[in-house]
Amino acid sequence: MMKAKKVLAMLLVLVLVVSCLAACSKKEKPKEDTPVTTPSDDKEPEDDKTPDDTNGEDANAPDDGDSEEKEPEETNTAGSTPRNETLYFNGQQWNAINAWNPMHANNNNWSISNGASARVIIYETMFIYNLLDGQLYPLLGTDYAWNDARTEMTVHLNPAAHWSDGTPLTADDVAYTWETHKKYESSTYNNNAPYIDAVEATDANTVVIKSVLQDDGTAVNPLMVDSFIAQTYIMQKAYVEKVEARNNNDATAMKEDTMEDFVASGPYMKYYNDDQKVVFIRDDNYWGTALWGNLPVPKYLAHNIFADNPAGNQAFSNGEVDVSQQFNLNIADMMANSDTISTYIDEAPYNICVTMPTAWFNVEKPGLDRKEVRKAIAMAVDYDQIVSAAMGGQCPSFTQVPRSVMNPTEGEQAMVDQEALKSYQWAGRDIEGAKKLLDDAGIVDTDGDGIREVDGVKLSYQASCPQGWDDWNASLEIVAAAGKEIGIEIETYFPEASTYYDMFTNHDFEIAMWGTVGAGITSPWARVRGMMSSEFIGMMSNWNGNYGWYKNDRADELIQLIPFETDQAKLKEYYTELSQIYLDEVPSFSLMYRPELFHNTNETVWTGFPTQGDGRNIPPTDCTDGYGIAALYYLELVE
Repeated sequence: MMKAKKVLAMLLVLVLVVSCLAACSKKEKPKEDTPVTTPSDDKEPEDDKTPDDTNGEDANAPDDGDSEEKEPEETNTAGSTPRNETLYFNGQQWNAINAWNPMHANNNNWSISNGASARVIIYETMFIYNLLDGQLYPLLGTDYAWNDARTEMTVHLNPAAHWSDGTPLTADDVAYTWETHKKYESSTYNNNAPYIDAVEATDANTVVIKSVLQDDGTAVNPLMVDSFIAQTYIMQKAYVEKVEARNNNDATAMKEDTMEDFVASGPYMKYYNDDQKVVFIRDDNYWGTALWGNLPVPKYLAHNIFADNPAGNQAFSNGEVDVSQQFNLNIADMMANSDTISTYIDEAPYNICVTMPTAWFNVEKPGLDRKEVRKAIAMAVDYDQIVSAAMGGQCPSFTQVPRSVMNPTEGEQAMVDQEALKSYQWAGRDIEGAKKLLDDAGIVDTDGDGIREVDGVKLSYQASCPQGWDDWNASLEIVAAAGKEIGIEIETYFPEASTYYDMFTNHDFEIAMWGTVGAGITSPWARVRGMMSSEFIGMMSNWNGNYGWYKNDRADELIQLIPFETDQAKLKEYYTELSQIYLDEVPSFSLMYRPELFHNTNETVWTGFPTQGDGRNIPPTDCTDGYGIAALYYLELVE
């Protein structure tokens, strides 16, 4: 039975919503799911489970309408909106928004996150990825197909799509988006230039994407074209030309322009933002009713900027946050003591684990350029303590799912030979084994101060990740404790997120924590590429991978071979060898398995969130990422 305080909270909500319910028409459900089909030879990996600050211009205080529809405490608060029209989030915005520009090198905007499951609430991609079934679903695009040689992809656009200014979204916009990234050498261009030669509009609603070809006429990597159509935000040509004019076509200025006056195609637009709160408002002229059948249910999407995880978790517990994308050590206790709090899966690990938060070594630092030092640190860490104390049991252990380059999903685990990896594995908390490894390599403490040296340089390092990321902070403290036990000094450093992003992406760290690629249309190849590909060495503002600048010729060779291999036995051989290299060389080491996104919900105000087994095929990606945005069309107010 709901406790008294919960009943009181529910009554307050009902008072707020009753006046609007009569005017609210019954919501239609989205149209039937229609995955995009691709040619039968376009094989995908078998796995089917799959950051950010300049002064944003504050809008004028919004007109909230009838004051009786608002919570009294919000009526005089900047950026306030009616609670019964607002879906609140946490865990995705940690500072005031610094830009609305998809080309901005270090954009921290909550709405701009174009990974495998791109966040499509303001800017949109041509297709959206669903980690539950590994399929791409239509968004701006309706279908795509490769030619027989897999050198050109044809994409058809939805003729109903239009921009927030009402003008049609056409193939010219798609082509100019690519040309803009190319002209100003954005990270999107740099990441895709080795694979995409041209993006051409052949008519108003048709785009042809041409691959870069090798000497033998084959595409360099078709997988990267598949990724491009699900990860690249489409920008309006007319608006980009306006921005070019005011910046005199200067590349640096173009990438630093905050684009406060942006034009986009998605279901929400900018409404209010400051250093306390960010609010998006639904575009009631959104073209997507032609795709989904109706508008998203919440009129506003809001994100209070919390100081840290505990503050965000408390707000979630209080019903002030509806969708929580942050680690919550006490989620099991919360669910046991609440009738409104739930997770995607109703028991541990509670969410789908598809990524591996990882300690990355800067292999250019003295000592860390030795694999014996790297592996000794990894061997000494108490991973069971990380699982229990840092993660609260919300992930499988490395005993349950041994290490490799794969995530813990069944589909990916089937793609490596774990028997062949046994001799490369290490147990956590192996202090004596780590000491012996260092001793045998001649890496010893020569002056008796308790810290080992390499070539006269003390093994003393800083391990960093953002402040307030509780599970990561706790994990690095465990790493630091392990270092102390084997004669390696490791001090933790937890700066604010914006500071950390700058240092991490610009290779200004010694040991740093960041995730790996989770699930996506190009995984697990994309993850291995991010772990070890030398193509990222020397890259600044690097969000893409190999952050420690590790180099291995054989790994590079295997990474090049995989996209063209269709024989599953051969692929398993390649991934097993890559896992052997990774476990032997230890350029980085994962500290845990983890959901790519946490998806914890509080149904005090809203209900209808995706849950495992509900039959709707909506992934737990916070109602905003990839096909997870479909959840916004199913939500209902608690009645």
